[in-house]
Amino acid sequence: MFDNFLVFLAKHPRIIPEPLLRGLFLCAADICWLLHIGGVQQLERNLRHVLESRDGSVSQTMLRKTSHKGMRSYFTYFAEAMTVGGQSDERLLARARPIGPGLPICKELVHDNPGSAPMAISHQGNWDYEGFLAADVIAPVTVTAERLKNQKLLDVFIEIRKRMDITVLLTGQPHLIEKLEGALAKPHVLVPLLADRDLSRYGEFVHAFGSTIRVARGPATLALDTGKPLFVVNMFRERLHGEARRKAGIGYGYVVDLSAPIDIAQFRGLPREDAIHAISQAWVDVWSRDISAHPEDWHMLQPIFIEDLDISRLKDVPDEVMAELRQIQNSDHAGKNGM
Repeated sequence: MFDNFLVFLAKHPRIIPEPLLRGLFLCAADICWLLHIGGVQQLERNLRHVLESRDGSVSQTMLRKTSHKGMRSYFTYFAEAMTVGGQSDERLLARARPIGPGLPICKELVHDNPGSAPMAISHQGNWDYEGFLAADVIAPVTVTAERLKNQKLLDVFIEIRKRMDITVLLTGQPHLIEKLEGALAKPHVLVPLLADRDLSRYGEFVHAFGSTIRVARGPATLALDTGKPLFVVNMFRERLHGEARRKAGIGYGYVVDLSAPIDIAQFRGLPREDAIHAISQAWVDVWSRDISAHPEDWHMLQPIFIEDLDISRLKDVPDEVMAELRQIQNSDHAGKNGM
């Protein structure tokens, strides 16, 4: 029933005034946060890693404050996703601005010349705004998306993104990596892959925030196989004022931070699996620095740290990861016995 309501909203993006819709979604975010439902507990487990890694320790008050901001940021994205089809190009472009050392490099490579580039992105900000901005400033994008249970909801979002110059390939289809490599073989194409969580039984274990997380192998694999430089994109919210606020029609916009490219040549002498791991660790190192600076905009409501994963469901777990997990479990067990 709720999915059908979302389909209706997405197809009729002007039927509810945007300020009212945003208010309704923020109210829902506050309720979920207060009642600790809708993934809030897992969000706080993830944020604890980030905040403790950054600050050394974190109080429950700070954790709750950050998770509250995170839920409101997350639900704001949903409100924006329901209304994106009804916004003008000018308004959408006013809601996001690009920065970062990789911006001029990527523009020269992909916009000014017939190049292409893979990118690693994460659960941050607003992917629709990000993709539309990329298509306007640099080049059209080809992305992957998880297949939804509600086909009508999936179809309407694919159609909206198609109108925004965003091509969607669904995960789980055969030869997906080959299709993405085919996209990168064309001129003036960006391929940003959502990679800070791996949905398959296979993934790459890397270090982040004082622990180990499991990320998708896609960005590293594409970069290694094509030899193209890998860019890392982070996205966080900023308050808008004056003319910028008037153009955007809202009080907050997004900053899209494009990293300097990771040079793949330095990893070419490694065995393939070692190279994929090293490239994955390299982009995660870049990505995690911005997450630490803006943890409230990381919408990770699912388990990704090894402490929370069901290792029995995963394939090819490295011995060192199993050893780390056993050490954590033994430490937790000793702590409980000492209470």
